[in-house]
Amino acid sequence: MRDHLQGENTPHPDVWTGRASNRFQWLLALGGAACLALGIELAVDSTWTSGIAPLVMSVVGCIAAGLLVLFGTLAFVHVAIKVDQECLEVRCGHMGLPRRRIPLAQVAGADFDPLVTPRHWGGWGYRWRPEKGTAVVVRRGEGVVLRLWDGHTFTITVDDAEAAVRVIRARLRSGAAR
Repeated sequence: MRDHLQGENTPHPDVWTGRASNRFQWLLALGGAACLALGIELAVDSTWTSGIAPLVMSVVGCIAAGLLVLFGTLAFVHVAIKVDQECLEVRCGHMGLPRRRIPLAQVAGADFDPLVTPRHWGGWGYRWRPEKGTAVVVRRGEGVVLRLWDGHTFTITVDDAEAAVRVIRARLRSGAAR
């Protein structure tokens, strides 16, 4: 953690946006789509002679696994952050779900973490660990760690996390001055 981030006293935009993405998860989504296609293929063109029960279980299993993997990975292909005068909003995936809106009045401080890894959080996605707090991890790299007034932390992987920390700190200072 750096004590003094470069450009701390420069003016900041009214709305700061940032994002991070993970191209590897598209491969996982492709695997989910393949599993879904296999389930559909089994349902449409099946020549199983061992009965209907094994066929139904195979079709339902392939379709369910395919949908779970497909939508679970597409939800965390990227994360977008928006910091305005009142809050920080985190949106995941193409539909923006899951979404979390944190009012800046609930933020005690913001720190830069140069290395947030899925390994430390137990994988990609929206994560919660009792000893570490909550995180949205879509890739390995730099991130923003928000310290909330209730004692919890919220970590987000985002490109140019240092700029996000500078903007959040400036908003917190201007909010305290009011």
